[in-house]
Amino acid sequence: MGDVRAAFARFWPLTRGDRRWLALIVGCVVVAALTETASILLFARITDHALKAGSLTAFWGPAGAWLGAAVLGAFIGCLGNSLAVWTAERFVLRLRADVFRHVQELPPDFFQRHRQGDLVERLTGDVEAIEQMVVSGVVGTVTAVFSAVFYAAAALWIRWDLALVTFVLAPLFLLAARRFSGRIRKASQEERAADGAITAVVQESLGNMVLTQAYNRRRAEEKRLDREARAWMRASVRGARAGEMYAQFVEVIETLCVLAVIGLGAWEISRGRMSLGQLLAFAAFLGYLYPPIRNLGQLGLSLTAATAGAQRLQEILDAEPAVTDPADPVPAWPVHGRVSFHGASFRYPDAAQDSLHDVTFTASPGELVVVTGTSGAGKSTLSKLLTRFYDPTAGAVRLDGVPLGELPLEFLRENVALLPQQTLIVHGTIRENIECGRPGATDEQIMQAARDAAAHEFISALPEGYATRIAPGTAALSGGQLQRIAIARAMLRAAPVMILDEPTAGLDSVAARQVVQPLRRLMAGRTTIVITHDLSLAPDADRILVLDGGRLVEAGTHDALMALGGAYAGLATPGAARSAVPAPV
Repeated sequence: MGDVRAAFARFWPLTRGDRRWLALIVGCVVVAALTETASILLFARITDHALKAGSLTAFWGPAGAWLGAAVLGAFIGCLGNSLAVWTAERFVLRLRADVFRHVQELPPDFFQRHRQGDLVERLTGDVEAIEQMVVSGVVGTVTAVFSAVFYAAAALWIRWDLALVTFVLAPLFLLAARRFSGRIRKASQEERAADGAITAVVQESLGNMVLTQAYNRRRAEEKRLDREARAWMRASVRGARAGEMYAQFVEVIETLCVLAVIGLGAWEISRGRMSLGQLLAFAAFLGYLYPPIRNLGQLGLSLTAATAGAQRLQEILDAEPAVTDPADPVPAWPVHGRVSFHGASFRYPDAAQDSLHDVTFTASPGELVVVTGTSGAGKSTLSKLLTRFYDPTAGAVRLDGVPLGELPLEFLRENVALLPQQTLIVHGTIRENIECGRPGATDEQIMQAARDAAAHEFISALPEGYATRIAPGTAALSGGQLQRIAIARAMLRAAPVMILDEPTAGLDSVAARQVVQPLRRLMAGRTTIVITHDLSLAPDADRILVLDGGRLVEAGTHDALMALGGAYAGLATPGAARSAVPAPV
């Protein structure tokens, strides 16, 4: 139970805003249990005074009271159950929002270590499992405890000696639950992991459908899913089997208790020490008593199973963001855009060597700096440091002379815009995709950004224009058109520092030509760092930086580096690893 207590202590604080509702639910539970108790006592009275005597007059009073107790119990029960569902869903909503907020602060390497489908499952199924522990578990425990206390007290009031005899078997329920909890916990852990694996396989297969069809991988994907589904089925069956064994064991115990009550009651009636109504009421109280006790044992099993989801979710919540806002941030100022690296080095978590080592350079407002080099040279790492996805492990990166670690993240990313290598499109309209650059922008501002990105013409030609709905991987637009929408988004942001990571990657020569001219407009008047293998922009650059093995090996203009005949000349020479896209005139 240590894991259950630890998980409960971790997530119970999230109920802080709903504890008054939980208290009201507990009140409803108490009243409902009292009405049930009163109903059974009234039934005993009707049996002894109305049925046994055959008196209709003795029937009406207890019958009316019984009906009143039933109506009150129904109303209170409905209110309590409705509040319990509402409170549980509020908890799920709050927990999912908190986890999602935390996930958005985690560094890129976290998402490289975890499959997206598994993370989706943790944000859905595992969150629901924690609700079963924290909210439904509390309500269920309180309900079972109060019900058991009231029914036990009523049974003791009728015949305390018989009640004590039958209570002797009650601890068997809890012992049985403890006996089966280990099996159920292990099966639940395996089942939750298998759930995440199934979601991951489905997501990956749907995202790579072209690869699946083009390479005839349908059967291989079916085998992947079948392997994970069978693992889930085995774990699910083991958990269900353990739960069923517990239920059947408890059923046998309840049968023993009922037989003991009937046998002892028959003996007492034959001796004249107990009436038939008392026996029926006593048996009813025991019949109502054992389900709550059984539920307490079953609840223990459910809580044990829920810890599997809690542990998976805690793995996310325990992951630390790579960067955080400073405790005492520098006040905002009108950013000019001077970017400088001072002996900056960086090593990814668990990496054997630095991805960047002792890099120093400066980019001033209005300058175009091209960063190039072979694959794996550290070019994209440089952009991650500048946008502060990570902090350098040595040295410093500054904006207008201020270390990035002293800036609020929101302020930094408002002033340093990134056009990533992958064309990022969200589900929504073209207008919404461009507006991501500056939420709340007017239609005229959005259309002007599209004109600057050479996208307005093809957008206007679409039947629904800017209201056209698009999605990642959409076939409605070409790669070049989607890239121009992304450029329009960056233009709308109008940040003084712009980072372009492989802006023409994946485009053919025609599409690249269409993109380069808007890119030149985007770079005008800004500090622009272009990370690229495509050197078509290099001749216009104020400075070219060549990285090799994470080190800055060359820096200068295109003409100076070509004359040097070093690493850059090798990259820029026809036949070397470079794009064949000519610079537009």
